[in-house]
Amino acid sequence: MYNTYIFDLDGTLLDTITDLAASCNYALRTHGMPEHSVDDVRRFVGNGVRKLMERAIPNGADNPDFDATFATFREHYMHHSLDTTQPYPGIPETLAELKAHGCRLAVVSNKMMAATVELCHHFFPDTIEVAIGEHEAEGIRKKPAPDTVFAALRELGVEKDGAVYVGDSDVDVQTAANSGLPCISVLWGFRDRDFLIQHGAKTFISAPSELL
Repeated sequence: MYNTYIFDLDGTLLDTITDLAASCNYALRTHGMPEHSVDDVRRFVGNGVRKLMERAIPNGADNPDFDATFATFREHYMHHSLDTTQPYPGIPETLAELKAHGCRLAVVSNKMMAATVELCHHFFPDTIEVAIGEHEAEGIRKKPAPDTVFAALRELGVEKDGAVYVGDSDVDVQTAANSGLPCISVLWGFRDRDFLIQHGAKTFISAPSELL
């Protein structure tokens, strides 16, 4: 049905939550702040790591130690993003099958650009052709703005006709809408069906193989 698939990364292709929570809590602990449960961190993610830390740190960006704590998180995560992170069951096989059928595959994420590229190269070197993370410093707005999706389509050299966006969160539903793409919401990620329905999701899959 589609010839181009644009995927979110965290909660869609990769189960990253344990490593994200570990780095978040390491940074909080280092700077004498209260830590959070994995479920707390699951609720905090979706809008990029800066927003994650704004939600995790008492008083957010207004905390005088915010910048130092955020820097500690970033450094720790770049060294520990592969500690427990793995693709969800069935993801590598599904990507390989889509690729075998001639589909074009890309990732757009609000995760840091370097981490996005590193994780895609590590786990999906033969299937994901383009990986784009957060790099607003270069004038490309993060999701839910459509900028990273359009950048991925440009790098793939394809039009948005025949493309679909696949993600696990409300941010992804909004990103697809802002990009003018149909959206498939996955039910194995960081948000549940009821939450997604409340935020406009209409098409769901409960296993990667359903993409085929």
